[in-house]
Amino acid sequence: MASGLESYVNHTVSIITSDGRNFVGTLKGFDQTINLILDESHERVYSTNQGVEQVVLGLHIIRGDNVAIVGELDENLDSRLDLSSIRADPLNHVFH
Repeated sequence: MASGLESYVNHTVSIITSDGRNFVGTLKGFDQTINLILDESHERVYSTNQGVEQVVLGLHIIRGDNVAIVGELDENLDSRLDLSSIRADPLNHVFH
């Protein structure tokens, strides 16, 4: 997985953690255990009765043992989303 992450450095990524949280930010670096460093990051908190809340975090580190999914975010598509109108159930924990 680490070798695939190299192409995401200095790009905007979305990260889903094993506890169901969604973080978005610029991937600045990672190590051999997939600890991730995000800059200009925020957490997107989903709810069924209100729009997506974005909690600003700034520089943030996510432990590798908590990473479930990492993907590059299409910034053009993402900027067109009206997050205040999106309703969704929060993700459950990942069990393995």
